[in-house]
Amino acid sequence: MKREQWKTRIGFIWAAVGSAVGLGNIWRFPYVVGDNGGAAFILLYLLCLALVGFPVLIAETLTGRTTQKSPSDAFYSFGKSKLWKKLGLMTIITGFLVTTFYGVIAGMTLGYLFESLKGSLTHFASTSDALNFYTTVSSNSSWILLAYATFSLLSVLILYTGVKKGIESGNKIMMPLLFVVLLILVAKGLTLERASEGLKFLFSPDWKELSPSSIIKALGQAFFALSLGQGTMVTYGSYLSKKESLPGTCVPITLFGTAVSILSGIAIFSIVFSAGLPASAGPSLMFQTLPVVFSQMTGGYFLAVAFLVLLVIAGITSQISALEPLIAYFIDDKRWTRKKAVTVAGLSSFIFGIPSALSFGLWKNVTIFGLSIFDAISFLCVNILIPVGGLLALILVGWRYGIHKAIKHLEEGTQKLFNRFGFFKWYLKIGIKYVAPTLIFLILLDLLGIIKLH
Repeated sequence: MKREQWKTRIGFIWAAVGSAVGLGNIWRFPYVVGDNGGAAFILLYLLCLALVGFPVLIAETLTGRTTQKSPSDAFYSFGKSKLWKKLGLMTIITGFLVTTFYGVIAGMTLGYLFESLKGSLTHFASTSDALNFYTTVSSNSSWILLAYATFSLLSVLILYTGVKKGIESGNKIMMPLLFVVLLILVAKGLTLERASEGLKFLFSPDWKELSPSSIIKALGQAFFALSLGQGTMVTYGSYLSKKESLPGTCVPITLFGTAVSILSGIAIFSIVFSAGLPASAGPSLMFQTLPVVFSQMTGGYFLAVAFLVLLVIAGITSQISALEPLIAYFIDDKRWTRKKAVTVAGLSSFIFGIPSALSFGLWKNVTIFGLSIFDAISFLCVNILIPVGGLLALILVGWRYGIHKAIKHLEEGTQKLFNRFGFFKWYLKIGIKYVAPTLIFLILLDLLGIIKLH
């Protein structure tokens, strides 16, 4: 069966941006920043991107591009053992688990889009009104399950159409539009009273605000924001021509994702501080801030609809990227047709996500280690499984396959860049083989209580 490929490098960049830029940047990044003290956490996050996130991104896309295979077979090709094949399969399972909780939040965003069309999001006088509305709808099991089911169906329909028509074409249009609407929200947020306090929170670091767990959360966010450790970038890399420059594609992905995260922070925290809200409002932060500004601005109804349409699309692009590794596995290993693979993957994801959806309402008192089902699965994926997946990719490329052979493959399509910026090759060599795996390993040991970094 002939493997699909991206039409152009730009198509791959926008598809990868669509994977990386989603609710992780617009929903999760601001509330994690709010929970961890603001500017100091952002600097820690950027450091994690430079020292760990980007080397992992290069390692994963290189593995996919070189082998032209799904993660399990790609890991087997580089690792030359059944153990590595199983480890590659583990990253696919991680991506699948991510879809089960991510799809719930994305479905909630779709539900908010329906509410915005009804005019329900533009009549709030205060953030407490918006919070009460969020609590009411999210705890309504019928509302959240219907929204989640509809979102899952939309994702499956796009996945049916394949790489070029479904994934590549849509992202070229939607990602730039999302960026424009986000800029409008930033501009509005900056005109609000006390918006400067929000900017201070985001850009004036207070190191005392950081806690030991902030390091783990910063690393997890760096991985989550780039869709690493879950087979996605290995799979997307496998659809990429060997003529393309990997650093030339991965740098824009990283920069665009970071820019969207920072802009989302500005938009949301300017509203948070102007409304006197606590910055550490948690996962509901986006849902209790943006409706307030939509209610107070001219044309708020249309902007709310436009923003939520694009946010739903960003959610879909991230959801399909996390499901694509499992679909590629079914096609490559099981020889299934794409439609059968998509149907099984999409239906399974929806069914396994139902407990997370119900944890906002009917099952809100059901806990795992003191966390709701949604929070427990999210913590397991973002803070443990995804970093482990990234560590495996680094060990595979840097040690098992060999960094010198890997760099030779990396030079394909990149020689001019390496000749011009010699330090860049050195940075990738050291980063992939030593710096990134060492940092991930130490952070995971600290998380498991084996050592103490603080």
